[in-house]
Amino acid sequence: MKHISILSLSDATLTSIDSSHQLFNRVNDFMRYQGRAPFYNVEIIGLDQKIELGNGLYTIRADKTIEEIIKTDVIVIPLLCGDFQKAIAKNEKYTDWLISQYHSGAEIVCLCVGSFYLASTGLLNDRKCAVHWAAKNEFKAMFPAVKIIDDSIITDEKGIYTCGGGYSYLNLLLYILEKHLGKDISILASKMFEIDIERKSQNPFVIFMGQKRHGDELILKAQEYIENTPGAAFSVDKICEQLSIGRRTFERKFKKCTGNSITEYIQRVKVEFAKKQLEAGKKTVNEITYETGYNDADAFRKVFKKFTDLSPADYRKKYA
Repeated sequence: MKHISILSLSDATLTSIDSSHQLFNRVNDFMRYQGRAPFYNVEIIGLDQKIELGNGLYTIRADKTIEEIIKTDVIVIPLLCGDFQKAIAKNEKYTDWLISQYHSGAEIVCLCVGSFYLASTGLLNDRKCAVHWAAKNEFKAMFPAVKIIDDSIITDEKGIYTCGGGYSYLNLLLYILEKHLGKDISILASKMFEIDIERKSQNPFVIFMGQKRHGDELILKAQEYIENTPGAAFSVDKICEQLSIGRRTFERKFKKCTGNSITEYIQRVKVEFAKKQLEAGKKTVNEITYETGYNDADAFRKVFKKFTDLSPADYRKKYA
């Protein structure tokens, strides 16, 4: 059997703790139905026996404290909510135990923005981490040594698993089941819990928000100009002329400040503008293409699919 320790971190969400607890225990039931021995020993672990969540709205009871767990096989880090800096400070007492267990062979399964706490331990330095698209800029500012992945939902590197997206942790849990017990059990859990097992990417869900915490007034002006006129046929040279800056210097500064090339930034803003038009459902795809500043429908379709994994028509079907 594998021992699973679900951490009841301060500022964790009750749903992520309970969902993990239910899913792994239900898999034990699946095994029994098939005449097989249960595979998981699942326990909620805390600093104390009773833990308050949601600013005291909920109270859960831990099965054991971390001092009682000498060896575990899998550690589940739940989602955090609220101020991430404060949440990290509240949970520092878990850190030495977590690092020790990992170096003793425990796998770490980190659910969505629980990655803020995990990154604070240093275990994600120079490693990939899937980060929710809305938290990407804040995460990058706090943990520059971590390799952010914001398109894929799941990362798997050296016994550490992460996921991006609020309830995409359900897909990560299915992924862990497949790693431990095979595809058949993962598919069975997917069907029983009605989780879409095919979700692989965050791209269809992303709302692009440019990084603006860099403090460079010139780059901010360029960003505001692009975002305020998404239907314009942009020329990088024209932007540089308006800002009285050389193109090479501008492109270098823009990339450093925003994390995007100027071309990619323009494309993302235009795609976001088009998405809103498609969601409204009142105009044809061709009309929206031209209003977005493209004269070539095929070129726009390729750019749109690059950032959303969907064609404009498919996006409309999904969200209109």
